[in-house]
Amino acid sequence: MSRLDFDFYESEDPVWNPALLTIPVPGIRKMVNMAASMEDVIHLSIGQPDAPTPPHVVQATVDALNAGQTGYTMDAGLPELLDALAEYYGERSGRALSPENILVTTGATEAIYLALTAVSAPGREFIVPDPSFMLYAPLIRMNGGEVKCIPTRAENNHQLDPQEVIDAIDTNTHAIILNSPSNPTGTVYPRETVETIVQEAAYRGIYVISDEVYDHLIYDDRDYASVLSCCSDLDHVMVISSFSKTFSMAGMRVGWLIASQGAIRKLRRYHMFTTTVANTPCQWGGVAALKGDRSCVSEVVSTYKKRRNRLVELVDETPFLEGYVPEGAFYMFPALPEGVNGNNVALRLLRETGVCTIAGDTFGESSRNALRFSYATSIENIERAFERIIPWMEKQDFG
Repeated sequence: MSRLDFDFYESEDPVWNPALLTIPVPGIRKMVNMAASMEDVIHLSIGQPDAPTPPHVVQATVDALNAGQTGYTMDAGLPELLDALAEYYGERSGRALSPENILVTTGATEAIYLALTAVSAPGREFIVPDPSFMLYAPLIRMNGGEVKCIPTRAENNHQLDPQEVIDAIDTNTHAIILNSPSNPTGTVYPRETVETIVQEAAYRGIYVISDEVYDHLIYDDRDYASVLSCCSDLDHVMVISSFSKTFSMAGMRVGWLIASQGAIRKLRRYHMFTTTVANTPCQWGGVAALKGDRSCVSEVVSTYKKRRNRLVELVDETPFLEGYVPEGAFYMFPALPEGVNGNNVALRLLRETGVCTIAGDTFGESSRNALRFSYATSIENIERAFERIIPWMEKQDFG
């Protein structure tokens, strides 16, 4: 860890809010920073699309800049983008949505931040799948909320058992967090799972907060069950997504949150005190993404599927890794033997083979014996990485 990291995370200087101590040292940052000081590193670590941003999206953003569209938008977002999102998700989910149901944010990260910190408080309990995206638990704990984890396993394709979720609900349960397709597992929840959880939550007056940023990266013609298409109304749901993964717009920072009009009104006020508005020219790029040619999405999905298939084959050939077939996103989360420290394995893999992966404990306490592989890179890079990983694993003794 660098001196800067130590000062931020470990300092007991009373000037800092003690809540900052709930934020862990990011495992992804640690690995990528270490890799940056090395030569000939192959990354299976980056959770960012490697496809170019569609030209018509880039052009619309440039046109907005040239037209002087560089001021603030309305606090909820560019009206044209709100209209486009309401139309698009209304058609996709089969329900009526209005612009008043949507808040445009600075990427999905701000939407997650707003949703979780607006509803977490001391004594409130949140049910979270484990492993899960590393942002959820710290944001809940920063505000005094408690996290109850539901472990999932590679041997079950990291599927979430809805009955386990229901059994975990108690009088303190305030919300359930869903992420399908999942980061880090690539798991897609079947419609029955989502409907069961959403219906039980609605019956008990519990919020469901659903992170759906990978909602277009679905393979094998699977049905995708958004919470939007599984709930009877929006009174107890918040659905989050962005352009980052679908249209390779990660650095353009445009996301959104869909909820009841009452929730959006409250969150708009909170949003004004965080980032004020999302990037204006890039919101025009988002309008072009939704209104223009979307054939690029199916092309990207086809490419990712080929990479996934090759990665599954290579993991099956690797000693000590238990794989499965991810159904979405661009991640796989194979398990090492029980009791093996995935963090140590990831560090040794990087130092001894030059392959950068992410340790499982970055994503949850039950995932210490796992590694996350990203296949947002070429098949050639994936194959080169496993030309190093397989011989290295063959030499290990994890008995």
